Amino acid sequence: MGWLQRLFGMEKPENAEVNPTPQAVPQAVNADIAATDTQSIPAERVGLSGEYDQSGLAKRVALAFDQDDQLDDVDTLWVAQTGSTVVLKGKVPSQEILNQMISVARNVNGTTDVDTSQATVG
Repeated sequence: MGWLQRLFGMEKPENAEVNPTPQAVPQAVNADIAATDTQSIPAERVGLSGEYDQSGLAKRVALAFDQDDQLDDVDTLWVAQTGSTVVLKGKVPSQEILNQMISVARNVNGTTDVDTSQATVG
């Protein structure tokens, strides 16, 4: 079972990307803003297809883990996010695997830090 399936109960969408181009989000219309103005999605809230997603960063990190052959068998670790910080929780088989996960997570757009204080090795 892949990371996306295990953590979020979803299969990989056909157009899913680790670092998609964010979609424009229309702003609320008021007297000072033209109806065509848009705002960008914060990098940590960009979903798998560029849409707004509250857990977008965590899902994109899970997708990146799915795409790394060395990380496909780790089923005792979970991925979460607090703002732009990726949080890794649970148990990993080795420090080498944890280091690889940190490296992969740092390369996902929107990640400013990786918190491993809730991860154990062994």
